Order: sequence, then C-alpha cells, then structure tokens
Amino acid sequence: MARKLKLTTIGNSVGVVLPREILERLRVDRGDELMVLETPDGIRLTPFSPEFASQMDVAENIMRKRRNLLKKLAE
Repeated sequence: MARKLKLTTIGNSVGVVLPREILERLRVDRGDELMVLETPDGIRLTPFSPEFASQMDVAENIMRKRRNLLKKLAE
C-alpha cells in the first residue's frame, strides 16, 4: 500500500496524521505509542512493545561494548 501523507506543524514539532485505515492495521489508537525502526528498506512503524524495546536496549548495549569483536566476526 502506497499512500501520500502530509507533514503538519504540531506545536514546535512536525507530525504526520495517520489515516484511520492505517491505525486499524497497526491496531493502535489515539494515545498509543509507536516504535520507529530504521531498516535497510526504509522506515518501519510498529506498535510499541515494552518487551521488544527492552530487548533492543540490551542488544544495543552489547553491540556498543563488543564493537571490536563484532567487527572481527563480520570480516
């Protein structure tokens, strides 16, 4: 599904209004939180998952601490 969305000013920030159909597909509503993930294909929006966010924090800490080891493994 490709859809053109317009950016709008919200206070001192910029936001995008998601159409009802997209909110239904994401199973979210006003006040819910979304996660924004950067992927090789672009940006991905998903419903916020505290469990997944915690797992990502752990993974990022490991990647930061073990950066040199991970570089060697990637060679």
